[in-house]
Amino acid sequence: MRPINPRTRSSSELARLLGISEIENSFSFTGVTSSTYALESGDLFVALPGMKNHGATFLSQAKDKGAVAVLTDAEGAKIAQSILPVVVIENPRFYLGDISAWFYGSPFRALHAVGITGTNGKTTTASLLHQIWALNNREAGFIGTTGISLGKEQYPAQFTTPESPELQAAVATMVERNFHNLVMEVSSHAIAQKRIAGSHYSTVSFTNLTQDHLDFHGNMESYFATKAKLFTTEFAERGFVNIDDAYGVKLCDMAGIPIHTVSRDSKKADWHYVSHQISGDGYEISIRGIGGILIEGHLPLVGAHNLDNALMAIALAVDSGVDPLAIAMDLNRLRGPEGRLEKVDLGQKFLALVDYAHTPDAVERVLSAVREITSGKVIAVLGCGGDRDAKKRPLMGKALAAGADFAIFTSDNPRSEEPMSILNEMTSGLASELEKDEKVIIEEDRRGAIAIAVSEAQPGDVVVVLGKGHETGQEINGEKHPFDDRLELARAIERLA
Repeated sequence: MRPINPRTRSSSELARLLGISEIENSFSFTGVTSSTYALESGDLFVALPGMKNHGATFLSQAKDKGAVAVLTDAEGAKIAQSILPVVVIENPRFYLGDISAWFYGSPFRALHAVGITGTNGKTTTASLLHQIWALNNREAGFIGTTGISLGKEQYPAQFTTPESPELQAAVATMVERNFHNLVMEVSSHAIAQKRIAGSHYSTVSFTNLTQDHLDFHGNMESYFATKAKLFTTEFAERGFVNIDDAYGVKLCDMAGIPIHTVSRDSKKADWHYVSHQISGDGYEISIRGIGGILIEGHLPLVGAHNLDNALMAIALAVDSGVDPLAIAMDLNRLRGPEGRLEKVDLGQKFLALVDYAHTPDAVERVLSAVREITSGKVIAVLGCGGDRDAKKRPLMGKALAAGADFAIFTSDNPRSEEPMSILNEMTSGLASELEKDEKVIIEEDRRGAIAIAVSEAQPGDVVVVLGKGHETGQEINGEKHPFDDRLELARAIERLA
C-alpha cells in the first residue's frame, strides 16, 4: 500500500541525501522499492545483492513495469549496463531505509509509534495494545506477523517487519489518513538488515529473549545485541522492558534511552501485578503502575505468558495517553490474536486449539497454559520448520514430550529439507520414549497427525496444534501448498462426529 497522493523527488535531491556528486542522467521518481513485485511505474528501483541472485538481474522486468532508474552497487552496475539510468553507491542496503524514510517525509515522527521486540509475545502484545486503542476510538495502524491493518482494512505481510520501502509507505499511508497511533513488531532480522533504518519510535518494548534464529545470529549474545540496538536514541525516545527475563535485566543496564520496567513478579518494577488469580476463561487481575495507577478487572486470556503480554500492552497504552479507568472497563473485551491459542469449536466435548508456538520456550509456555484449563489429557501436535535454526529442534522435541500427555511429532514447513530428517533431529534425545511410550509418536503427514490427535481426544481433553498458527500454507520444496491448521482441525473433528 502507498499514499494516494504520491511525492515526487529528483535525482539531484537524491544525490544531496547520499552525499554524492550530481547524477549524470537526471530523473524524477514517485516511489522507491527493492522488489519487482511491489514496483510501480515511476519508481526508483534499488537493486540489492541477494543470497542467490543480484537484484540487478531483474532490471529488464523492472523497466517493463515502469522503473525510471536503478540505485545499486558496482556489481549491479555491471549487470545493468544501459537498461536504466544507474546511481552507484557502496552497500545500497545500508542506505535503503534512510532513502525510504526521506522519500516519504519521515512518517514515523508524525504519529505515536510503538515498536515491540522479543522472541515470544510480540504479536499478542501488539494486538492487545491495538485493541485497547480501538476500544478507545483511536485510529491506529498495526504491522506484524499476522499482517498489516489500517483501521478495518487488512493486508498480508511477507515478513514480520516489512522491507523498508514498504514499511515507510505503509506508515505514510497511515499518516495521510490521519492515524495518530501505530504499533508494530520489530524482528531481529529487520534490525540486523537495517529495514527499520530511518524509523523512530515514541516507545519501544522488550518482551523476552529465548533461543531462536541462531542460524542467522550465530549465538544468543549476538541475538541479544541485535535486539538491544532498538533501545538507543537512533530509534526511540523511551523503552519498556520485562525484567522477569534475564536479558531484560541486562538491557536495562545498557539501554541508551530512559527505561520503564515491567514485571509479573517483582513489586519493584514500575508496572507489576498486585495479584492474578485464575478465574473461568482467564484471570482476575490487579495491576499497579507508575504514579500509583491501579487497574483491576477480568482478563479473558489463558496462560501465564499472556499475563506478561497483557501487562506490557496495558503499560504501553497508558504511556500513549489512554485513561487507566477506560482500560479497566474494557479488560474483559480483549481477545488473543488469530493463531494464538485460537479455539476451533464445532460443539465437540473437548477443547481444540491452534497456536503459533515455534520455539522451545513458547512450546513449554503454551503447554503449561493449556494444562491450567483442563483436568483431562493434553494432546499436542508439533513440527519444526526447515531451513531455519536447527539447534532448537531437539529442545522443542523435549518440550513437547515433557509437556503433553500424548505427543505427536509431524512436519511443519519443511521447505527444502527432508521432513523425516527434521523429525529425527526433533526426537534425537527421545529414543527411550519412542521405544517404550505409545503416547509419543511420529506421523510425517501433518494432516494425518492432526487426525490422530482428534481421534485420541476424550471429553475434557485438550488438543493443541502448534507451530503454524495463523499461517494458511505449507512450504515444501519452494512451493506453498494450501494448509490451515484451523481448517484441518475442524475437518478432523467433523469426520469424527
